[in-house]
Amino acid sequence: MRFLGNIEAKTDAKGRAFLPAVFRKVLQASGEERLMLRQHVHEKCLVIYPESVWNERTDMLRKQLSMWNKAQEALFRQFTSQAEEVTLDGNGRLLISKRLLQAAGIDQAIRFIGNDNTIEIWAEGNLEQTFLSDEEFSNELEKIMTMPF
Repeated sequence: MRFLGNIEAKTDAKGRAFLPAVFRKVLQASGEERLMLRQHVHEKCLVIYPESVWNERTDMLRKQLSMWNKAQEALFRQFTSQAEEVTLDGNGRLLISKRLLQAAGIDQAIRFIGNDNTIEIWAEGNLEQTFLSDEEFSNELEKIMTMPF
């Protein structure tokens, strides 16, 4: 499952937003119904994880951490406890909690960004700060793609 795109949207007064149809089609084609939503661990945005991706990521994290190490157990607890299950209503909308809206600095204007097997939700003003300039993008891609394997 791959999500691609950069789509403008808005949240309503209750914090609901229409998940773009192109993303809903990908979810339907893969049989995904349950979604998990949490704040990104590095960026000021939210991440929608299809349930299978969420389970894969939490399993990978759990395997890296020891439940007998206090700090590592706290890290796992914080990662999982800050996630919320979201469902799409009959119109294809998802409800974003006030806590997560505030964490991502979302007011109304948002962007849905397809990022491989997850979907990011950005406040309109926060997104541009994370992109490289065209020249930086070209240079970094050239470095990576010309590295010997």
